[in-house]
Amino acid sequence: MSAPAPAPPSGRFSGPAAVGTLRLMLRQWWHHRRSGSRTRRLLERHLAAALFLAVLGTGVMLVSYREIDRTSAELAGASAPAVQNLAAARLALLRAHEEVRRARKANLTDVVGPGENYNTQLSAADQGLSRLVQIQIDGARGRTALGTSNGLVEKYAISVADAVRYQASDLMWRQKFGEATSLLTRKPVGVVPRLDELQGDQFRKVETDTGLGGLQVAGWAVAELALIGLLLTILSALRVLRRRCGRRYDGWLAAALLLTAALAVLPLWATTVTQDRLDASRDELARYIASSRDDTRGVADRQEELTAASSEFLVRFSAEDWRAGAYYAFLAGGALVCVLPAVGCVRRLNADYWRASS
Repeated sequence: MSAPAPAPPSGRFSGPAAVGTLRLMLRQWWHHRRSGSRTRRLLERHLAAALFLAVLGTGVMLVSYREIDRTSAELAGASAPAVQNLAAARLALLRAHEEVRRARKANLTDVVGPGENYNTQLSAADQGLSRLVQIQIDGARGRTALGTSNGLVEKYAISVADAVRYQASDLMWRQKFGEATSLLTRKPVGVVPRLDELQGDQFRKVETDTGLGGLQVAGWAVAELALIGLLLTILSALRVLRRRCGRRYDGWLAAALLLTAALAVLPLWATTVTQDRLDASRDELARYIASSRDDTRGVADRQEELTAASSEFLVRFSAEDWRAGAYYAFLAGGALVCVLPAVGCVRRLNADYWRASS
């Protein structure tokens, strides 16, 4: 009787069981590979989106804030002084004319000429018009109007001097003083009507510059939407790191999240405050103009009120100069917002995926 055939060797990878185990191992390896690849691509997409939204949001935000900051500086340095100096020069001319008439009524022209007050006011008007040539905001048209007005003021002073010279003759006095009055107040070619027209042009430019236009509103809308999108992207990246990479906390992304939230709020708040100040300043300049043209009140009273209001206006603007450095703070914050999310994503990608695949 022959010996029995030997039993097949028992083992883990024998027969159908070995094939099933191998398939299971291959499936697990492929799932792990695909899962890691999907996480890497997801983080790379978060990185690209964060960079795009950060550059777009901070760039548009900085341009929009710089525009309103420049408008505020221009109002304080040029527009407001131009309107105020023009109103002051106009009142000085009217005050000088009033002083000549007062000296004539008091029979002082034969002793003191037109009077010291006349000379003071005319000199103040001449200096004011000369300063306006440097700071006026109406371009070539404004310079032409001021050049013509300066020439008429010189002719006015000559007519007043002739009237005083012939003050002994009422006829000559009335003729020469009438010429001076015509040069000063005749519409629309007199000095005062020309200054009124120039003042209106300047104030219309102030209204245009200080108003919040549609382009600025659109810019802020784009900036805020981009920054909100950046906030959501950073939150999503933190969620991916926590769920797929086991990272509960990433300091770079957390800092980027806080800084982005600050940039979404603080520049918009500063812009709102600055715009409110521009609106209030524009309304105040409108009151200056209306007060300087109020003929129911004395010229001297209007001059005193304008001087006090102008000084208060400049003091208030100087007290708010702390906002001048806000742009550079927002610029630094914008640069960090562009860098921090990129650093956070790149560090994790390099540590978990890029270095491992190289």
